[in-house]
Amino acid sequence: MSKQGSERWSQEVTEGSSSLDLEDGVFTWDDPLCIAKSLKHSAEQSGTLKGTALQSAMSMLTFYINRTGDSLPDGRRAVLNRAKDELRGLFDSDN
Repeated sequence: MSKQGSERWSQEVTEGSSSLDLEDGVFTWDDPLCIAKSLKHSAEQSGTLKGTALQSAMSMLTFYINRTGDSLPDGRRAVLNRAKDELRGLFDSDN
Protein backbone atom coordinates (compact mmCIF):
# COMPACT_ATOMS: atom_id res chain seq x y z
CA MET A 1 0.00 0.00 0.00
CA SER A 2 1.34 3.41 -0.92
CA LYS A 3 1.93 6.04 1.75
CA GLN A 4 -0.91 8.12 0.35
CA GLY A 5 -3.21 5.09 0.42
CA SER A 6 -2.31 4.31 4.02
CA GLU A 7 -2.91 7.93 5.03
CA ARG A 8 -6.38 7.79 3.51
CA TRP A 9 -7.05 4.51 5.29
CA SER A 10 -6.08 5.89 8.70
CA GLN A 11 -8.08 9.06 8.10
CA GLU A 12 -11.14 6.98 7.22
CA VAL A 13 -10.72 4.89 10.36
CA THR A 14 -10.40 7.98 12.53
CA GLU A 15 -13.31 9.84 10.96
CA GLY A 16 -15.64 6.94 10.24
CA SER A 17 -15.03 4.58 13.11
CA SER A 18 -18.20 3.70 14.97
CA SER A 19 -16.31 2.20 17.89
CA LEU A 20 -15.90 5.42 19.87
CA ASP A 21 -17.61 8.78 19.65
CA LEU A 22 -14.74 11.05 20.68
CA GLU A 23 -14.98 14.62 21.91
CA ASP A 24 -13.67 17.15 19.41
CA GLY A 25 -9.96 17.81 19.82
CA VAL A 26 -9.51 15.31 22.65
CA PHE A 27 -5.99 14.44 21.47
CA THR A 28 -4.96 18.11 21.50
CA TRP A 29 -5.83 18.72 25.15
CA ASP A 30 -2.97 19.49 27.55
CA ASP A 31 -4.21 17.55 30.58
CA PRO A 32 -3.53 13.79 30.38
CA LEU A 33 -6.19 13.06 33.02
CA CYS A 34 -8.86 14.95 31.05
CA ILE A 35 -7.90 13.03 27.90
CA ALA A 36 -8.12 9.74 29.78
CA LYS A 37 -11.48 10.58 31.37
CA SER A 38 -12.93 11.54 27.99
CA LEU A 39 -11.66 8.35 26.32
CA LYS A 40 -12.97 6.25 29.20
CA HIS A 41 -16.39 7.89 28.98
CA SER A 42 -16.53 7.43 25.20
CA ALA A 43 -15.57 3.77 25.48
CA GLU A 44 -18.08 3.07 28.23
CA GLN A 45 -20.89 4.75 26.23
CA SER A 46 -20.13 2.88 23.01
CA GLY A 47 -22.41 0.02 22.10
CA THR A 48 -20.11 -1.43 19.46
CA LEU A 49 -17.01 -2.50 21.37
CA LYS A 50 -15.23 -5.67 20.33
CA GLY A 51 -13.16 -5.83 23.51
CA THR A 52 -13.27 -4.18 26.91
CA ALA A 53 -13.75 -0.45 27.33
CA LEU A 54 -10.11 -0.15 28.43
CA GLN A 55 -8.92 -1.99 25.32
CA SER A 56 -11.01 0.22 23.04
CA ALA A 57 -9.95 3.48 24.68
CA MET A 58 -6.29 2.45 24.72
CA SER A 59 -6.47 1.29 21.10
CA MET A 60 -7.85 4.62 19.93
CA LEU A 61 -5.14 6.51 21.82
CA THR A 62 -2.38 4.25 20.52
CA PHE A 63 -3.79 4.44 16.99
CA TYR A 64 -3.66 8.24 17.11
CA ILE A 65 -0.08 8.27 18.41
CA ASN A 66 1.06 5.77 15.79
CA ARG A 67 -0.84 7.48 12.98
CA THR A 68 0.88 10.80 13.59
CA GLY A 69 4.27 9.10 13.67
CA ASP A 70 7.36 11.28 13.62
CA SER A 71 5.31 14.42 13.01
CA LEU A 72 4.01 14.28 16.60
CA PRO A 73 6.09 16.72 18.68
CA ASP A 74 7.86 15.17 21.68
CA GLY A 75 5.86 17.25 24.15
CA ARG A 76 2.54 16.14 22.66
CA ARG A 77 3.73 12.51 22.59
CA ALA A 78 4.65 12.78 26.28
CA VAL A 79 1.20 14.14 27.18
CA LEU A 80 -0.51 11.33 25.26
CA ASN A 81 1.72 8.67 26.81
CA ARG A 82 0.88 10.06 30.27
CA ALA A 83 -2.79 9.82 29.25
CA LYS A 84 -2.24 6.06 28.75
CA ASP A 85 -1.05 5.80 32.37
CA GLU A 86 -4.01 7.86 33.56
CA LEU A 87 -6.39 5.68 31.55
CA ARG A 88 -5.02 2.50 33.16
CA GLY A 89 -5.36 4.13 36.58
CA LEU A 90 -8.97 5.13 35.94
CA PHE A 91 -9.94 1.61 34.97
CA ASP A 92 -7.93 0.09 37.85
CA SER A 93 -9.76 2.30 40.34
CA ASP A 94 -13.08 0.90 39.08
CA ASN A 95 -12.10 -2.62 40.18
